[in-house]
Amino acid sequence: MNVFILNTGRCGSSAFIKACSHITNYSSAHESRNGLLQKNRFNYPKNHIEADNRLSWLLGKLDETYGNNAIYVHLKRSKKDTAKSFVRRYSHGMIKAFYITLISNNQPRIIKKISEQSEPIDVAIDYCNTVNSNINFFLKDKKHKMLINIENIDKDFILFWKLIDAKGNINDALDEFNIKHNSYKHQSFFNKIKWWILNNYLKFKKTILNLLNFKNS
Repeated sequence: MNVFILNTGRCGSSAFIKACSHITNYSSAHESRNGLLQKNRFNYPKNHIEADNRLSWLLGKLDETYGNNAIYVHLKRSKKDTAKSFVRRYSHGMIKAFYITLISNNQPRIIKKISEQSEPIDVAIDYCNTVNSNINFFLKDKKHKMLINIENIDKDFILFWKLIDAKGNINDALDEFNIKHNSYKHQSFFNKIKWWILNNYLKFKKTILNLLNFKNS
């Protein structure tokens, strides 16, 4: 049976899949079919564990393809910590894809229009609330499901291990959660500079808009 790790992103999904790499009776991957279309998007190998936060946008197709013939894990992290992590990547990545790119004035408004004056932390919290609500609704009628809190991962991962009847070295798996995976602190100096420029560009743009609005008022 396939296993899907549903999540907002920025909540430990990379570390979770690293831990799952120590399971010998399942394959595992992180966002392995992102970018593929139609049936190919959901054509995962049998007995496979997949973590992909974009699946929370595609829950209808996921239900059509797997329904109750899969195990679903809702992976969560403190909303405050998740939102703060997204703010550090506010101008690119998931928040940009969900709000700035998809819903800006220059693109189709798929979900909602975000004001240029919106605080990044408020946008990030709104994103977390929206995605978690989508996942909760999706899981209402699912037979095989569990909630995992990354803050309680030492206990929750053992329960997950038992739920899927995993084989392998659980101690090595748990050790993965003591390593920083996909962390801002471990990004290259070049990437940190790029993120700083992008994020401060948005702040500068917001300041200019506020000044223009004040001048015209």
